[in-house]
Amino acid sequence: MAFLKFNKAELVNLSYSLKREIICANRTGAYCNTSIVACNTRRYHGLLGVPVDNFGGSKYMLLSAVDESLMVNGKLFNLGIHCYGDIYEPRGHKYIVDFSADPVPVITYRVGQIEFTKSILLVPDKDQVMLRYELKKSPSKIQMILKPFLAFRSVHSLTSQNSSARTDYKPVKNGVAFNMYEGFPDLNLQLSTSAFEYKPSPCWYNGVTYSDEARRGFACKEDLFVPGSFTLSLSEGDSVILSASVSEENPSTIKRKYNAALKATPGIGSFRDQLLHCADVLIRDRNGRKSITAGFSWLYTGLLRETLFALPGLTIYAGRPEAFEEILDDLIATNQERFYSRTTQVEAPLMLAGVLREYIESGASAKAVWKKYGSVVKGVIESYAPGVRKEIALQPDGLLWAQKDNTALTWMNAYIDGRPVTERAGYQVETNAFWYDSLCFAIENEALYGKKDSQFIAAWTPVRDLVKENYQKKFWNPNCGYLADYVDNNGQNMDVRPNQLFALSVASSPISDDIAGSIVNVVERELVTARGIRTLSPRDVKYKGVYEGTQTERDLAYQQGCAWPALLYPYAKVVFKMRGQSFCKKAEWLIEGFYADLNKHGVGAFSELYDGDPPHEAHGAISSALSTAALICVERLINKYKEEK
Repeated sequence: MAFLKFNKAELVNLSYSLKREIICANRTGAYCNTSIVACNTRRYHGLLGVPVDNFGGSKYMLLSAVDESLMVNGKLFNLGIHCYGDIYEPRGHKYIVDFSADPVPVITYRVGQIEFTKSILLVPDKDQVMLRYELKKSPSKIQMILKPFLAFRSVHSLTSQNSSARTDYKPVKNGVAFNMYEGFPDLNLQLSTSAFEYKPSPCWYNGVTYSDEARRGFACKEDLFVPGSFTLSLSEGDSVILSASVSEENPSTIKRKYNAALKATPGIGSFRDQLLHCADVLIRDRNGRKSITAGFSWLYTGLLRETLFALPGLTIYAGRPEAFEEILDDLIATNQERFYSRTTQVEAPLMLAGVLREYIESGASAKAVWKKYGSVVKGVIESYAPGVRKEIALQPDGLLWAQKDNTALTWMNAYIDGRPVTERAGYQVETNAFWYDSLCFAIENEALYGKKDSQFIAAWTPVRDLVKENYQKKFWNPNCGYLADYVDNNGQNMDVRPNQLFALSVASSPISDDIAGSIVNVVERELVTARGIRTLSPRDVKYKGVYEGTQTERDLAYQQGCAWPALLYPYAKVVFKMRGQSFCKKAEWLIEGFYADLNKHGVGAFSELYDGDPPHEAHGAISSALSTAALICVERLINKYKEEK
């Protein structure tokens, strides 16, 4: 039995089915994303989105959709579905009777006595999607007509009918190839059978509407190019595969390749299987370079902060430790400026020390790690000295002050009309916690594996001691019983936010044990939910508990109340350290909630964020590297503490 299923009543109800998305991704960075009834509701939806090397590896949507029609006794049944304004036409979803997603998405249609299935398989190591059609039951022979909808545009934009588009095609074996604009790869559409007729009938379908973009107040209409159609006959038991690829296939191998890829696709028999599968496809392996995609289908690949946060979870703890250094080496090579001279992610370079510490604790040689990465860690620390970075610098008290007018310099980086929602200029609680942890890690390892007369140790030990002396004084508020979120020229900002968790979760904490319990009590009382950690206390007048409405309304909620699953990892680290095995039951409860949501939002994937208010609906990227990694890490902690006696 499939792990994830939907029945006819759920599928024909568009208010239900359009909110649930298929997300297939592979290691090349290609993806397929649509709703469970194959109606695209976002600009990011389509059957084949691929990184285009000619355009810097950014993702482009080549094939938006394929409409299937069945000709039965002279009557045409169109199984496709598109939205045009407020109208859905055709309405092929009414023929859908079943959907399952194990090991690949399969949609079952029923037209009278005819039962017909469509399976979607994204080839794991190539920019290629295969659609397998099978006529399961039919009293007589039928005709199937396949009509492709082409986009050839960035996944972040929309296209319109234009005279620059190349609307011609070239024949390839068992199919045709298209290339609408200069610089794009060819899109080869090929069938596993030669018994078909291709009828060119170039036409633009204007005003295709993406309802989810409309709901969010974005541009939502585009024109898609339909070049023609494939027509072929099927009898009961027949199957045929349509391959869409950036390279031409040998048609005689298409079925064999499909079957081999399907066989190699692991079945999903448990929630953990699903979690590890999501982790696997979030690692891109393209052109000999491994990197982490922050989320599907619109978040970017190779981002500094997101990669460092997710790296241990998606590699070490997901059973792929061999990928750790490959990803980190690529990140360092492509982020030299951010690591050493300037960035709007001021805390991100300082996260490197904690990531390396986890790598060492998992069994890597501390000496080898320091020999390879020690110069990077030291270089990062030295870049925070006065006069190096314009956005952040070391102060006489040993702490770091970050400020750049009208710029959000931390992970809380939502903007409205060009102005940050949470600027947080000054001494930031988490940035300075990472700063202290980095100093401790670097000095400790340099003393063990560096030069005996290390100038680095001599220069930075006094700074480490100053941070230890001043951090708690700067951020602790005994009257409130928790840490200030940041401190500026007006004093302590006492918004109750989760950033203070990092002051406790780093290995070398600048906080004394006697106040840690009070901080955790406040976090648990005001921020912990059944779907992650809120970004702001509901008691705050700025709190927005629901991520809905206009772009402005959503940006006000994004880090002003939304619950983030990613923050469960620092929270769990802290509480397990304080309470040990007794926290296991609550930690398991927190994890189970996400498994209960696997049939929502991104089917089988782990969402970026949730409403801060119950019932905590999922939002944001439908498959998030931060969320996936955090859940893997929390599960590891649960298993670790369960084993302790």
